[in-house]
Amino acid sequence: MPEFEPMQNMLTELRRGSLTLAVLGSLREPRYGYALLQTLTEQGIDIEANTLYPLLRRLESQELLTSDWDTSENRPRKYYVVSQKGKEALVQLMKEWEHMQRSISAICGKGE
Repeated sequence: MPEFEPMQNMLTELRRGSLTLAVLGSLREPRYGYALLQTLTEQGIDIEANTLYPLLRRLESQELLTSDWDTSENRPRKYYVVSQKGKEALVQLMKEWEHMQRSISAICGKGE
């Protein structure tokens, strides 16, 4: 299926940036990884744990997220929340996302 592979690659590229927006937008309140995974899935965002956890670590290393361990229960959980830097980045990314949506819709004739 030579035609399928390029399409799959394009979809993967498109989703990659979208997932960052979805994660930043979903972490206005602290959530642990599995709860975030459930939230995203409930909202129609298909993401697997082996994609989410590296993304969380990357966003944390970029200082867009902070995390804290909750050890008060039998099973320790790492809670993530958007940092101030992450909030600022989310605002800028959403502005760009909205601009791109309008532009692409106009180019593709959706605005008519």
